[in-house]
Amino acid sequence: MLIRIFSLIFLVLASAVPPLAQGTDPKPLIDALAKANFKQAEELIAEVAATGDPRVVAPLEAFAEGDLYARKADGVVFIGRSAGSQIALVDPLTGAEAGEVAKSAATKIKVNNNLRRAIRASLGGLTLMSPDRGARLQAATAILGAPSAENLQLLEAALAKETDAEVKTRMEEARAVSLLSSDRSLEEKRAAIETLAAKGGRKAISVLRSAQSSVDEGLKDDLDKAITAIEGELALWDMAQNVWYGLSLGSVLLLAAIGLAITFGVMGVINMAHGEMVMLGAYSTFVVQDVIRSSAPQLFDWSLAIALPVAFLVTAAVGLAIERGVIRFLYGRPLETLLATWGVSLILQQAIRSIFGPTNQEVGNPSWMSGSFPLGGMMVTWNRMWIILFSLSIFFALLVLMKKSFFGLQMRAVTQNRRMASSMGIRTPWVDAFTFALGSGIAGIAGVALSQIDNVSPNLGQGYIIDSFMVVVFGGVGNLWGTLVGALSLGVLNKFLEPWAGAVLGKIFVLVLIILFIQKRPRGLFALKGRAVEA
Repeated sequence: MLIRIFSLIFLVLASAVPPLAQGTDPKPLIDALAKANFKQAEELIAEVAATGDPRVVAPLEAFAEGDLYARKADGVVFIGRSAGSQIALVDPLTGAEAGEVAKSAATKIKVNNNLRRAIRASLGGLTLMSPDRGARLQAATAILGAPSAENLQLLEAALAKETDAEVKTRMEEARAVSLLSSDRSLEEKRAAIETLAAKGGRKAISVLRSAQSSVDEGLKDDLDKAITAIEGELALWDMAQNVWYGLSLGSVLLLAAIGLAITFGVMGVINMAHGEMVMLGAYSTFVVQDVIRSSAPQLFDWSLAIALPVAFLVTAAVGLAIERGVIRFLYGRPLETLLATWGVSLILQQAIRSIFGPTNQEVGNPSWMSGSFPLGGMMVTWNRMWIILFSLSIFFALLVLMKKSFFGLQMRAVTQNRRMASSMGIRTPWVDAFTFALGSGIAGIAGVALSQIDNVSPNLGQGYIIDSFMVVVFGGVGNLWGTLVGALSLGVLNKFLEPWAGAVLGKIFVLVLIILFIQKRPRGLFALKGRAVEA
């Protein structure tokens, strides 16, 4: 439909934009399609487009859609539309009705994918002069994807009049691609290679490599240098992409480990149920979204903002109950806390299976977390971007709480010297309880974020508990800065090892490196200081 609208525009502009082959009648060329094979049809398409006649848009479009028919009686080609047992014939250039014939009296002209690509490129050339900016950009992109020497004159004429910077750049790239398959001079082709090298990207490499077999010998070195330069640039962007993926993974690990860093550092509790706090946060998000979908669907974009306090309160309450009901009787016995919290994790998993079932639950992305955007030679997804920003904001908020609040002062006092803190009037049991609740609540917030990039299932937390312990031990037990550095470092290291060793071997290699590191620095990167800690 859009192409037909442009054809009307071209009829108006025909007097202002002369065709490349003035006086050439496209009708015999269109009729010749009736007896042409695929190779000949491709050549005829180029000749039809080269007439520059805007009337050829309709028959080319019909050809691409398989609606071009040849009347058996005289071999004349028409655009055909099904009309019951008949075919309504339409003149391809004027659009005038030419009557109806039986289906057996007309032969459909066959079309394949190669011909469709050639038609798209030809139609792109015909719309290069469109007054609509989007149409010109689309036309230049079509020629860029299917270059042809026949479009060179159209491109150069359009370039001379183009004022939009983005469209002009795309046209220059399309011209450069088309030049390589033309009979132009070596200097022009060399300039085209430089244009493609400046464009970069995998598409440019593909075009340059395809030209290696047919280009003049004098351009071989230029082609090789351009390909090498683009490959070097792509390698740098691939490295940047790995760093980005590593930071994304590191931010997830930071969210999952930051609560564990508090509970493990302050109380020395090996909490194997920490992953289930993450899982409960994800299920809290699912419940909030389910209620919003059924009661107030217009609030769906606010669902995560609503789920954050809900998940924090739910998991903090569960964490407080676990600490008061189980863990407070096991302080000073880390092996027993490990076994007890492992049993609690199994109970929580089974409870969720009984309530919600064992299958994954659907948690949607709000509109502002959907999609991606290009950044140089890589793609950045919005959900990962927001999770990185969110994890850093949680980290700094927790850092302010630890350094500036009275509760944070008590937590640090208990961490450094529990007996001295108790003798100064600090109620260490309640500090332990609320610290555990805080760590569990942060794990619940992590579950809200993880629900946007992972499957929400009863086993969600199991995929992060081991990595969380590795982050905490590597960074330094109880040290938030160590947790940040450890999470981001391990995330980036994992993403660089995965292409080389695979996901499983990469994790094993990281674990071996951490074991070797702990042999040299048992307290991690950033060790806490204090009499009790150093004793």
